[in-house]
Amino acid sequence: MSVLDLDAATSAAVGRAVDALAGRRVAVLTGAGVSTDSGIPDYRGKGAPVRTPMTAQEFLADDASRRRYWVGSHLGWRTFAAAAPNDGHRALADLERSGVATGVITQNVDGLHLRAGSRRVVELHGTMRRVSCLHCGQVFDRRDLAERIERDNPWITVPDSVELGPDGDVLPGRSDGFVVPDCSVCGGMLKPEVVFFGEYIPLEKFREAEQLVRASSALLIAGSSLVVNSGIRLLDRARRRKLPVVIVNRGQTRGDARATVKIDAGTSQVLTALSRALSAG
Repeated sequence: MSVLDLDAATSAAVGRAVDALAGRRVAVLTGAGVSTDSGIPDYRGKGAPVRTPMTAQEFLADDASRRRYWVGSHLGWRTFAAAAPNDGHRALADLERSGVATGVITQNVDGLHLRAGSRRVVELHGTMRRVSCLHCGQVFDRRDLAERIERDNPWITVPDSVELGPDGDVLPGRSDGFVVPDCSVCGGMLKPEVVFFGEYIPLEKFREAEQLVRASSALLIAGSSLVVNSGIRLLDRARRRKLPVVIVNRGQTRGDARATVKIDAGTSQVLTALSRALSAG
């Protein structure tokens, strides 16, 4: 289905969204649903894999858990890193270039907004692109670390087909004997720069997201069920200022009752339609 093939109900909803957003500076909040068309699964959508995410406490406290995490994270990252931006990512980058969007706040760690050309991106939950030492603070590029992991663990292979998780990990078949990478500067513990379950979003990162919403006169939410509290908090900030809020998501979200317009459809098609209409205006 192309953008021009949107069904009548979706087309009408897109028209209402254009009316609500026209002439305004739009802050964008995205979730996992924006990346499903790039082959990265959603957390909670239909058919989403059952997840038993590792908590920050497990990762920090237990050697076996940390080893299991790194095996799965490495195997998944190779596939995760090969994902390409889709039409939805490109549509949002176009909205920013045209001066309509003030930037993108994302709950995703895949980096696809940046690769699509968005310039101002607030990564609320961090990024898989970097790994940092919890002792000395040294930062490593994930690509360099992946090479070291494969050098220290020559038995590890990346299957042709793996069941990828939303955070770029897979369930490893084995982790015994895996050499966990440590900091090459001080020997300290390494951790990907992502917010684990059980961790809080860094205050300065949330403040950056709040500033982007404050600098805008509308909020567009795409591909997020708004189950994570950070998303609801940003929606509440917009509603207190009586800004129009447009939500694009397949299925219900926690913010539907507070939305000016809710579009129950795929993000790639709808964002492309919105971008064309708003950029032309």
